[in-house]
Amino acid sequence: MSPRRAAELYRAPFPLYTVRLHPRRPLAITAGGGGAAKTGIRNGVHFLQLEQVGGQLSASLLHSHDTETRATMTMALAGDFIAAGQDADCHILRFSLQPPPGRSAAGRDAGGEKGPRKRKGPSAAAQGETQNQTSEVTVESLHSVRTDFSPDALQKAVRFNADCSLLVTGGADGFLRLWEFPSMKKTLEFKAHDGEIEDIALGPDNKVVTAGRDFQCCVWQRDQLVTGLCWNENLPGIPDKAYRYQACRFGAVEDNAGALRLYTVQVPHKRERRPPPCYLTKWDGRSFLPLLTRPCGSEVVSCLSVSDSGTFLGLGTVTGSVAIHIAFSLQRLYYVKEAHGIVVTDVAFVPESQRGRELLAGNEAALLSVAVDSRCKLHLLPGRRSLPVWLLLLLCAGLIVATILLLQLAFPGFL
Repeated sequence: MSPRRAAELYRAPFPLYTVRLHPRRPLAITAGGGGAAKTGIRNGVHFLQLEQVGGQLSASLLHSHDTETRATMTMALAGDFIAAGQDADCHILRFSLQPPPGRSAAGRDAGGEKGPRKRKGPSAAAQGETQNQTSEVTVESLHSVRTDFSPDALQKAVRFNADCSLLVTGGADGFLRLWEFPSMKKTLEFKAHDGEIEDIALGPDNKVVTAGRDFQCCVWQRDQLVTGLCWNENLPGIPDKAYRYQACRFGAVEDNAGALRLYTVQVPHKRERRPPPCYLTKWDGRSFLPLLTRPCGSEVVSCLSVSDSGTFLGLGTVTGSVAIHIAFSLQRLYYVKEAHGIVVTDVAFVPESQRGRELLAGNEAALLSVAVDSRCKLHLLPGRRSLPVWLLLLLCAGLIVATILLLQLAFPGFL
């Protein structure tokens, strides 16, 4: 595997905890904070415009939305709505983009604040350029609901269902809560895990998969347990409580519209001097039977993402490394050791929409990673080289002719 390096796309003035990309706009949204009440470091949600500049993907800061004393730890997108997990609450924001007002970069943004207009990208030249014509972003706060009631309350996961009519939250108190969207009327809550809920995935028929710190990964239909997953049932040498579930995500299956896969990450429950490997498991997304399990390195995995087509998996680790695996075989295709040098808090693929393909510029995939080091980095997976069909046919024909000629030379009268 050839050496890789990650390009710094953007640097925030606070630690970053989450990143999402708009499916239809060339827009990345990052969020985080430094605990303003105690540290004085501001908290916010940043809107970044993505574009190709000189053959390289670049990011421009369009707008910074101040979240006061609340750091955003988790986030989900539904069109132009954001569900942001901030401490014990889920805040619903709506943003809109307006055409540029035709004034200089030194002017004020739609929120009345002075907004930076400097493009920051992987090249040094791009970092110094000034972007004079950008869209303006306005952000409106719609709702705020309490989503966690533990002593150290923290919403740790939030997801929308496919048609964005339902929002699901989970956190430190182990309760799963379902909300109608956009009204945010709570329709259901129940104790899903003894301990923190680490991650949530929503599948077909609004089945909910939850990964908890109690060594359980459960499939729910509303508040009824459908099944509990057992990733190591075919690995008898691994004790049940040696590993816990860290992340879960549903993904499509390339070239098979009716199929669905669930991916989970299992990490060691205890740290050891010689760390054991973490594992990736692929499941049938409807029967929830395990299909394949493979080790994915000894660095503890912190986050997981699946590309739109279901072709690739993105992983971040607590030591700052970033990897891309192919979903079919779980084989690693891309790896940058300590790309951040500190825990990677979230990863997200550039969407595979028409706008997304324009940003990919011939690359097979692009992954964004964010970390506590305040940086957003770009990881590109170049397109795999393939021969045109006509050239393959020509080579086959040439091989057949050469074989016949050799046989004729070796055995005169063969033809």
